[in-house]
Amino acid sequence: MASSSKRDRSRAAVRDAVAHAGGIAAKPAPTPPRGQDPLSGELRRREVLPLLVLHLIAAGPSYGNQLMERIAGMTEGVLTVNPNTMYPLLRRLEARGLIEGQWEHPERRTRRFYSITEAGQEEYARLVTEVRPFLDSVARSIDDIVREVYG
Repeated sequence: MASSSKRDRSRAAVRDAVAHAGGIAAKPAPTPPRGQDPLSGELRRREVLPLLVLHLIAAGPSYGNQLMERIAGMTEGVLTVNPNTMYPLLRRLEARGLIEGQWEHPERRTRRFYSITEAGQEEYARLVTEVRPFLDSVARSIDDIVREVYG
C-alpha cells in the first residue's frame, strides 16, 4: 500500500502548502474521490470552472468541446474537464439564465453555441472578485514549492 501512503503524503503536502500561503486554515480536507487530484478538485470546488467558462464565453460564443480544449490548454492540463462535467455545468448555467445556447443548425442539433447574458456578466464579475484570493493563494503555494525544491 505504498502508493496509498504516498498519495496521503501528497495530499497533506498540498494542504500544508496552501495553508502556509494564507487564507485557508490548516484543517483536514475531505478525502477526494479516488482518482481525483487534490489540487484540481479544489479548483473545481472553488468555482474556478464556472469562472473560466463564463470568461471564455464572454469573449465570444463557444461550444462545449471548444471550452474543454481551451481550459485544458490555458491550464496546461492541470485542469482538464470531461464531457460529464462540462455539459451538466453548461445546462446549469443556462437554467440559471447566465448563458444562452443556440444550435448551430437547429434542425440537426449539431453544436450548441453558448453566449453570455447580462445576468451572466454580473455573475462573472462576482466570481472574478470572489475566486481571486483562492487563486492567489494557490499561485503563492506553487511558487513556495518551486523555490523550496529548486532553489
